[in-house]
Amino acid sequence: MPLLNLGILAHVDAGKTSLTERLLHTAGVIDEIGSVDAGSTTTDTLALERQRGITIKSAVVSFPLDGVTVNLIDTPGHPDFIAEVERVLGVLDGAVLVVSAVEGVQAQTRVLMRTLRRLRIPTLVFVNKIDRSGARDTAVLRQMAERLAVPLVPMGTAAGLGTPAARFRPGLGPAALETLAYQDDDLLAACLDGEVPKARLRRFLAARTRDACVHPVYFGSAITGAGVSELTGGIRRLLPTAAGDPDGPLSGTVFKVERGPAGEKVAYARLFSGTLRVRDRVPFGDGGKDTGTGGNAHRDTGTDREARVTEGRVTALAVFDHGTDVRADRAGAGRIVKVWGLGGIRIGDALGTPGRSYEHHFAPPTLETVVVPGPGTDRRSLHLALTQLAEQDPLIGVRHDEQRGETSVSLYGEVQKEVVQATLADEYGLDVTFRETTTLCIERPVGTGHAVEFNKKDSNPFLATVGLRVDPAPPGTGVAFRLEVELGSMPYAFFKAVEDTVRETLGQGLHGWQVTDCAVAMTHSGYSPRQSHAHQGFDKSMSSTGYDFRGLTPLVLAEALRRAGTKVYEPMHRFRLEAPADTLGALLPVLARLGAVPETAGTHGTACVLEGTVPAARVHALEQRLPGLTRGEGELETAFDHYAPVTRGTVPERPRTDHNPLNRKEYLLNVTRRVGE
Repeated sequence: MPLLNLGILAHVDAGKTSLTERLLHTAGVIDEIGSVDAGSTTTDTLALERQRGITIKSAVVSFPLDGVTVNLIDTPGHPDFIAEVERVLGVLDGAVLVVSAVEGVQAQTRVLMRTLRRLRIPTLVFVNKIDRSGARDTAVLRQMAERLAVPLVPMGTAAGLGTPAARFRPGLGPAALETLAYQDDDLLAACLDGEVPKARLRRFLAARTRDACVHPVYFGSAITGAGVSELTGGIRRLLPTAAGDPDGPLSGTVFKVERGPAGEKVAYARLFSGTLRVRDRVPFGDGGKDTGTGGNAHRDTGTDREARVTEGRVTALAVFDHGTDVRADRAGAGRIVKVWGLGGIRIGDALGTPGRSYEHHFAPPTLETVVVPGPGTDRRSLHLALTQLAEQDPLIGVRHDEQRGETSVSLYGEVQKEVVQATLADEYGLDVTFRETTTLCIERPVGTGHAVEFNKKDSNPFLATVGLRVDPAPPGTGVAFRLEVELGSMPYAFFKAVEDTVRETLGQGLHGWQVTDCAVAMTHSGYSPRQSHAHQGFDKSMSSTGYDFRGLTPLVLAEALRRAGTKVYEPMHRFRLEAPADTLGALLPVLARLGAVPETAGTHGTACVLEGTVPAARVHALEQRLPGLTRGEGELETAFDHYAPVTRGTVPERPRTDHNPLNRKEYLLNVTRRVGE
C-alpha cells in the first residue's frame, strides 16, 4: 500500500492537534474526537501536554485514506519547541500548514513557511476556525499573500463565517486561476483564449503542488468538521506518496529518541531505501556531521571530521497502522518505524547508508540558565536526568561545571524552562528551580594566531610536540580541523586526540563562550616512541601516550587564540512591529534604548510597520513594554537572525568550567597532578 508521511505544522493554538483528531475521526481510527482543553487528545500523550493544552513532543499516528496509509505527525506549535519541528521536516513527504482564521499569520507561521519553501516540501494550507467569532477569509488570504509571499491557490470560499454553521464551498475562482496561469505560459494562453478543461487544470495543480511551486488553500473548522473532507481529498490527490526502493541498500534517518519503561532507547526513523528486519545488524552514526548535541547549531560543520559509526542489532520493530504502533518483523522504504536494540543511537543518526543529511533549519537556542537542585535532590541524579533529556532534544545543551558543582542548560524560552522543571519532577522525581536566564553569546577569531610547544623543551611537562594555527572563517562555517603535517609522522591515535581536544577546548574561548567559524591547522607534531627498561615492560614515563596530547593541546590552542584575539558576538533577532502610527513618538525612543535598529518603515492601513533588528537579550523587555506604549494594539514578531559584535557596555564573560588553559600555572597544577592516575 502506498505511504504518505504528513506533517501538521502551525503557530501555537492554531488548531493542529484538533485537526489531527478530526482527521483520525473522519478516517474511522477513533470513535470520539478528543479535546485539547479536556486533555483527551490522541497525540498529546504526555501528562504535561494534557495539563497545559499544548503539544511538546512530536507524535506519529497512522490512518488509511483512499488506499494510502498516512503517517501523520503532529508537531509542537510553541516557538520554545522548534527543535521538535526541525527534526520532523527531514522525514516528510508533504505538510499541512494550519493558520487561524481569527489570528491570521503569526510569527511562527512565517518561520515555518520559509523553511517549508526552502526545503521544497509540498504544502497545503488549512485556514482553521472559520466558525469562531472574528473569523476572516479574504483578509487572511490577503495577509498570507503579503506576509508569507508565496503563490496561494484558494480551493474555494468560506460561507457563514463566524457562526457554527460556517462551511467551505469548493471551487477554483479567478484568484486561483490567476496564480496557476502565472506558473505556465501555455496555461496562461489557454486561459486567455477561453475556458481551460477541468481535468487539465487538476493535473497542472497537482504537478505544481508536488513540486512545491504553489500552495492550495482550504477553509474550514477542525471542531465542526467543515472543510475537512475537502482537505483530505487534497491530501490524497495533491501530495506525493513516499518514494524509495525496498530492495535497495538500507538508508534511514533517526528523528526522535525516547526511553522505554525499562530505560531502553527507542528510536523513531524514516526509511528512505531498503528493508529493516528484526535481528539485522545495522550500522548507524552521524556520517561525520555534528548533530548539534552540544546545544549550538553553529558548533561544527563537520568539515574534515571522522564519522562516528557503530553497529547494533535490532531487537524489535514497530510500524504505524490504524492509529497505533504495531510490532512487525520487517519494514520497507517509506515507512516510519520504531526501533529497539540500538543502544548508542542519537537523533540525526543515519541508519545503514547515509542518505539525507540531518541539518539544522532553525536557529540555535540563545538562552541559558543554571539548574538549582532543591532540598533532597542529588546532583549526580540531576546531571544524569538532564543528560537523558538532552538526548531527546539535541538542541538543548547541558553544561556541567565540576568546580562549582553546577549544571546549566541552553533553552529557547521560559515555557521550555517550565517544561524541563515539570519533566524532572514528574519523570525523575527531582525538585529543581532555576537562576535568572542569560543570553548565550559566541566568540569568533579576529585574526590569525599560531603557537607551538616542543617535546622535552622549555617548561613543557608533556611528552608531545603540538603546533596549532587558528584562522578566522566565514560566519556559519563552524569549525574545521586540518593537518599541515604528514599523517604518518606519528600514530593516528595521537592526531585523533589532538583533534578531539581542539573541538572540546573551543567550547570555551578567551571570554568563556564557544568559539566558532574558524579553521584550526596542526602545524607541528612529535612524540616519544615506546620505550622500556631492560627486561621490563612499557614505561610510560619515557613514552608518549594519548594523555600527553590531550593535556598539551589546550595550552597550545589557548595561546594561539590569545595571539589571534577573539570578539564576542551576541544573538540578534529580526523584528516586525505593527503599531498605531500616532504611538511612534513614544515607541521609537524605547526601541533606541533597547538597542533595536529599525531598518524599514511602511504603513498597513492606519498602522505603521517597522522592521529591523534587536538584541535577543532585549526581546523580553520589548514584549513587556509594547502593550503600554501602543494602547495594547501593538503586534510584535521576532525570530533569531544572526550574531553581531557586542558594542554596548562591557564585554560579557562566561564562567569557565574547564581547568583554564589561559592560566598556565593553574592549568598545569590541576592537570599534571593527575598524570599518575
